[in-house]
Amino acid sequence: MMELNGIVIPNGNSKEDIKAREKIIKDFYASWIAGHPDKKIWNESLRDFIYVKFLSINETYNKAARRKESTAAVFFLTEILQNATLVAKKPTKKNDKNQKSFDKLFIMKYGDIKLVVGNQQSMGHKVQYTLSVPTGSDNQDKKKSH
Repeated sequence: MMELNGIVIPNGNSKEDIKAREKIIKDFYASWIAGHPDKKIWNESLRDFIYVKFLSINETYNKAARRKESTAAVFFLTEILQNATLVAKKPTKKNDKNQKSFDKLFIMKYGDIKLVVGNQQSMGHKVQYTLSVPTGSDNQDKKKSH
């Protein structure tokens, strides 16, 4: 078990552990949105706001709940959105229904954390698509520095 901000994050890969991590992520986003009613954070690397939308929450909890490190990374959402730096731009996957509202993706990094931001051309918004700690990364040092 990992504890962060008084919340115990289960370690395992059982259905129950993943469901528990999904709930932790959904609860965190609900709290985050209450504190950020405009649902956006300025990112210097993109020189634009990154918006958090329903798709952001869904895609993140679907991916981040698979690993405790990714679940823990969600707790640093504001810091990640503000400070992640652009490392690559890539086209969207044409057959991915979750990416169809974007014309391109920005791959960003903050320490070991990978942030994917979609360019929603119709709205003129950059939208958090997902964030995760890729397998093989160790986010322990990042958490200890807070």
